[in-house]
Amino acid sequence: MNRNNQKEPLFRKVNTNARNVHHNFGGDFKYSRNKKQETLEQTKGTMYGKKDRGLDYTPLFRFLLSKIGSEWNEIFSEAKSRLDKTEPIFWVVALNQNEKEDFVRIGESTYFSGMYIDDEGILQLTNPTLKSTDLKHYCNCCTHTFNGTVY
Repeated sequence: MNRNNQKEPLFRKVNTNARNVHHNFGGDFKYSRNKKQETLEQTKGTMYGKKDRGLDYTPLFRFLLSKIGSEWNEIFSEAKSRLDKTEPIFWVVALNQNEKEDFVRIGESTYFSGMYIDDEGILQLTNPTLKSTDLKHYCNCCTHTFNGTVY
């Protein structure tokens, strides 16, 4: 907890000092800066808005996993108060039965269990028997994790 008796946020900035950590930088301005005329994007801006780069929501996903079996409304209100936006919650939590997934791939080699809200409003795992041995490696060069543990 920090000094104001508020809980820590459920996201963090990615380690920018590590080697080979790519944050999707570049390409926004370098293709248009040497053009003779200004483009419409430069004068009026784009409709797509600013990209969020360098945020890691692993603390959020671990928080949600720790709350399996609890009431969704309480979980959501606490998570919402500790986040910058609510979209990452729904990367792993399905609101509809047809959106349920056994696991969700976050990034290149990070996997988390899929979750859903049952009819009583309780957060549940989509597949409680899923283990890291059920997942396959897509490449041998990366460190793969499932629910925060290396496999």
